[in-house]
Amino acid sequence: MTTASPPDPDLPVDLAVVGAGPCGIAVGAAAALAGIRCVLIDRGPLCASIVGYPWYMSFFSTPDKLEIERLPFVTEGKNATRLEALVYYRKVAEYFDLDVRTYTDVRDVRGSLGAFELDTLDRAGTVGVLRARHVVVATGGFHAPNRLEVPGEDLPKVSHHYREAHPFWRRRVLVVGGSNSAVEASLELFRAGAHVTLVHFGEDFDRGVKPWLLPDIRNRIEAEEIEVLWQHRVARISPEEVELRHEESGRRTRLRNDHVLALTGWKADPATLVALGVPVDPDSGVPVHDPDTMQTPVPGVFIAGVLVAGHDANRIFIENGRMHGRLIVDAIRRGA
Repeated sequence: MTTASPPDPDLPVDLAVVGAGPCGIAVGAAAALAGIRCVLIDRGPLCASIVGYPWYMSFFSTPDKLEIERLPFVTEGKNATRLEALVYYRKVAEYFDLDVRTYTDVRDVRGSLGAFELDTLDRAGTVGVLRARHVVVATGGFHAPNRLEVPGEDLPKVSHHYREAHPFWRRRVLVVGGSNSAVEASLELFRAGAHVTLVHFGEDFDRGVKPWLLPDIRNRIEAEEIEVLWQHRVARISPEEVELRHEESGRRTRLRNDHVLALTGWKADPATLVALGVPVDPDSGVPVHDPDTMQTPVPGVFIAGVLVAGHDANRIFIENGRMHGRLIVDAIRRGA
């Protein structure tokens, strides 16, 4: 695409997007195609959530379902890897010449339709004010982990992140969870020589676990290569062991343990929306919005991406969240 001239800093941009993940990028790309001046701001790097994925992760969705505005996503295999996705979304941002301001925190948003102001602070300590006619909040669902809320959770042996298996060779690892992340981590840890125990409060793995993983993990469990404790929760963590509680009986089980990987999911942060006056359902965590336009009850304020799903982060992901950009841009063009 032809490189656009930089906007006049004294004039408000048409659209400010808080969050520069894939769905935020999709908003920027749709805006670029429509000739709408747009700025993306993120407190971390481009696609911070993908940066935080395990290094060797592959996506469930095929590449065509991760594409932004029909820009081809070519991969070596059937499913895109984490590295391929990072390369692709960088190229999308470059192709559409998006104005992306990474490592910049949005400290406050105020104003109304046509006259919003975003107070920003970058890593160098530079304070700025971005003026915008419309605001999109696309901050994703990875603000903070879902904590276990048990004694000992803040010990050094406990982590809510998993990157790779090598550091856990010949270590006793408790993996908490029943989703894709817990299953993939358990399999990788086992193959790297860790002694793995998987604990989940349910009777089986969560719906949505990648179908090619299930036979593998079930075979490992049947062969007693990975131990699993269904219908259990972590009750207490100490430096030498973990204490588990059975859901129905309340029976306690203690296991000698070196590491706890609490892969229990993450939650969004609706603080920016609340500050703007957007209602958020207290039970579901879903911000009130029109699904046809993604506009909230506050005129000029839109949402996009995983944030739309509230507490059920598995309902919205790149595959369907990337479509929010077109809905928002169409609404703006119609005068929303």
